[in-house]
Amino acid sequence: MTEQYVVDLQEVDATQVAVVGGKGAQLGALSAIEGLRVPGGFCVTTDAFRRVMAQEPSIEDRLDRLSRLNPDDREGIRTLSAQIRRTIEGIAIPGDLSAAIVRALARCGEQAAYAVRSSATAEDLPTASFAGQQDTYLNVMGATAILQHISRCWASLFTERAVTYRRRNGIDHRSVHMAVVVQQMVFPQAAGILFTADPVTGHRKIATVEAGFGLGEALVSGSVNPDVFKVRHGEVVAKAVVAKKRAVHALPAGGTEEVAVDSQRQEQPTLTDGQVVQLVQLGRRIEAHFGRPQDIEWCLADDGFQIVQSRPITTLFPVPETGDQENHVYVSVGHQQMMTDPMKPLGLSVWQLTAMAPMHEAGGRLFVDVTRRLASPTSRAALLDLIGRGDPLVRDALETVLDHDGFVPSLPDDAGPGGPPASGAPAPIETDPAIVTQLIERSQRSIDALRRDIRTKTGPALFDFLLEAFEDHKRVLRDPLSMQAIMAGMEATWWLNDKLWEWLGEKNAADTLTLSAPGNVTSEMGLALLDVADVIRSRPEVVTFLQGVEDEAFLEELAKLAGGTEARDAVEAYLDRYGMRCVGEIDITRPRWRERPSTLVPVILDNVRNFEPGAAERRFEEGRRKAQQKEQDVLSRLRALPDGGRKADETKRMIDRVRTFIGYREYPKYGIISRYFVYKQALLAEAERLVQAGVLPEQEDVFYLTFQEFHDVVRSNQVDDQLIQRRKDAFRSYHALTPPRVLTSDGEALTGAYRRDDVPVGALVGLPVSAGTVEGRARVVLDMAEADLEAGDILVTPFTDPSWSPLFVGIAGLVTEVGGLMTHGAVIAREYGLPAVVGVEQATRLIRDGQRIRVHGTDGYVEILP
Repeated sequence: MTEQYVVDLQEVDATQVAVVGGKGAQLGALSAIEGLRVPGGFCVTTDAFRRVMAQEPSIEDRLDRLSRLNPDDREGIRTLSAQIRRTIEGIAIPGDLSAAIVRALARCGEQAAYAVRSSATAEDLPTASFAGQQDTYLNVMGATAILQHISRCWASLFTERAVTYRRRNGIDHRSVHMAVVVQQMVFPQAAGILFTADPVTGHRKIATVEAGFGLGEALVSGSVNPDVFKVRHGEVVAKAVVAKKRAVHALPAGGTEEVAVDSQRQEQPTLTDGQVVQLVQLGRRIEAHFGRPQDIEWCLADDGFQIVQSRPITTLFPVPETGDQENHVYVSVGHQQMMTDPMKPLGLSVWQLTAMAPMHEAGGRLFVDVTRRLASPTSRAALLDLIGRGDPLVRDALETVLDHDGFVPSLPDDAGPGGPPASGAPAPIETDPAIVTQLIERSQRSIDALRRDIRTKTGPALFDFLLEAFEDHKRVLRDPLSMQAIMAGMEATWWLNDKLWEWLGEKNAADTLTLSAPGNVTSEMGLALLDVADVIRSRPEVVTFLQGVEDEAFLEELAKLAGGTEARDAVEAYLDRYGMRCVGEIDITRPRWRERPSTLVPVILDNVRNFEPGAAERRFEEGRRKAQQKEQDVLSRLRALPDGGRKADETKRMIDRVRTFIGYREYPKYGIISRYFVYKQALLAEAERLVQAGVLPEQEDVFYLTFQEFHDVVRSNQVDDQLIQRRKDAFRSYHALTPPRVLTSDGEALTGAYRRDDVPVGALVGLPVSAGTVEGRARVVLDMAEADLEAGDILVTPFTDPSWSPLFVGIAGLVTEVGGLMTHGAVIAREYGLPAVVGVEQATRLIRDGQRIRVHGTDGYVEILP
């Protein structure tokens, strides 16, 4: 194929990113929109860049060294990237290439002024904007200066910030190439940015215009505050006009300068309301052309608006696709399940196929549509009450949506399905421990039958079998007796907290009454790892060996050591009971402890170091004793009150109910995850057959297919490699998105707020879920496998699903960014007697690792201590 070094913007379209980079491709596509004015110009292609780079072999060696540097080695990156930039700027542009550029300048107007702008192949893309990574030069005049600035743009591919960004996002430096856009300058009275969706709230029907005098560089660089206009349905609904003291203007001989704005103009609006509305109409046309919200750079010259760039807004959380034009309100599933990371497509689809309610996917996360429940007064009250008890932030976010006039339709109470029964609770249940035993045995029989029956299933028959198994899975979850047992424990907890506050002035009294409740499979999991540590602690050779473990073969190696067989057997027995668990376990694609047992090694070693033998039994007994003492104390104080006999009897019944049923709250999730591991092992065996048949390069590629797509691949023995690659790219981009607790079909992302005035100034507010106050060293842990905890530490982390409970036995308190009163982390914190505050927004950013903090688990706030 003949190399092409220069191409006119009018000849470029959105598919040519590899040739003209992201910016060039977007500008070419903009130029094709009828009635839109885009300054003319041309692109110097990536062919030209590659040819120039090939002239200097030393760059290859430096790129090798750059790729080996740690992303945090700022000094190394700064030095190497500066060397590469100097080398590129020093390369002479070949004669035929410079001649082609000069000919293009002659066509556009040799004496004109130009903007010379970098356009990398990884830039202005739907999943990553790379905004501000490379360089732009304004008002460049004359062929010599333009050629010089093209070299500078090539070199800017290796600015320190661009190199670091690529390293952190796993992008190979060699995979990105640089084109350069040479575009006629516009000398505007005003310029700025138009966002076709609100960049703060995500609202797709509200456009935001930022505007300042002169060139837009002053706004982009942050040296000037812009006027800000909000537009909705063709009308300016809000504006903030500020004093604009500085502006950037072009110099007659080339270049730009910052000048003072005349004092009489400083506080005048940059644009009239009519101009703002006209600009937003242009923006809506651009958005419709590209099919997604845009971040648009614009200029206002004498005769109207010109568009100088448009890129996707990559920070907006996507909206679930419904195919209708109705209003919808969605609640995050991840916030209820304590797993807000993105899930891979197979994980999303399996959770959807096994969940009790229909779910919608967006940004790699799952959401439940609660619009119909909010529409009818009775189901709305029941939903807000249930959600508010668990997570007040979700309730507040929903109430904010309900305050938007007319967004949620109003339906009569008998408007059909979509909500819980008016009571919001299942039928009552007697307090009998045999009920829990019966439920657990029933669940275990079902899992045993699944393991037995799946063994003979392969190929398409496996997928047909699994679809039936998913229905059985849902029947187990919907078991009315199971639902009654779960609600009995939760409602008794709420009753105790409400009544003992009313009668005795005790906050969160149920927290102590639930200590060491029997039958909690998740809290037992943490204590059982203390027993494993007891086996290992007395075998120093095993301890030393475990300190150096780096791969998953360590269990086989253990048997070769003195005492290693007993240590291995203890770990194996633990994995037999709990090996299906892992961080983010609702995503079937996540590696389980049985698949990656090295995850548990740091926790076992922490337990060896921080505890004495027999700690598990002592901890459980101590919790049970405290709960009994609390019960006696509460009942004796109640009997001393007016009508105290009745109050004490009612309270005793509720304490018995909590002790009987609150532990079972954790069992259904254990059953789900046990089933998931059975499904996963069968699906991976099927994936391995596809690898052996040459259909798939790697077993885990199936994680980027939905369950139905995987089924189709097994039937056809054909796979769409490009689809899998697109899914991998999208999954990587989803990590940068913060999922909201509540999302609307307009794209408005709501996190909710605590409406409280009983918290000290400067404290971090959250939800109190486990009573007590504790002071200690904060350990900010983002990955359980990298936890390094000492006795008395306070764990600060984004979220904790059940797999984190082995860490809970060794800490003094808990702070999480996500969670509610009945989420798993809260239940286990109460069982272990750990003061805990959850739902603390941005806790892992606001609290630094190693800081001393005080956790107020009774009142729901965290103080950062000096």
